[in-house]
Amino acid sequence: MPHHAPDAPTPGQIRQATSTLADLAAYLRTHPPLDDVLPLLAPLLDEDDGVPIQLGNILRCSEHLIGQQAAFPLSDELRLSTEAFREAAQEATDWHVLHWDVQRLRTQTGAPER
Repeated sequence: MPHHAPDAPTPGQIRQATSTLADLAAYLRTHPPLDDVLPLLAPLLDEDDGVPIQLGNILRCSEHLIGQQAAFPLSDELRLSTEAFREAAQEATDWHVLHWDVQRLRTQTGAPER
């Protein structure tokens, strides 16, 4: 059976996702109770499929596509771009460890999982 690639998300769907993140940032600037915030941070920073992991995957795949589809040999500018994507992917993925901080905060505050 042939492999069927998933449909590409639309730019509108990407804007909606980033808008949701902006809404979360705006909410956090209102200084809500930590018990209300931790359940929002848990899926955001999930160690398997939270934003750091997803962003790292997106950047890593983008770097790969640039390298695959660019004219060879790569110009200095394209080489710098691919390196920037690769480094940013690693940095974003490294943030996944924040899920442990959310778990520690939940333990310290007694905040329930929702």
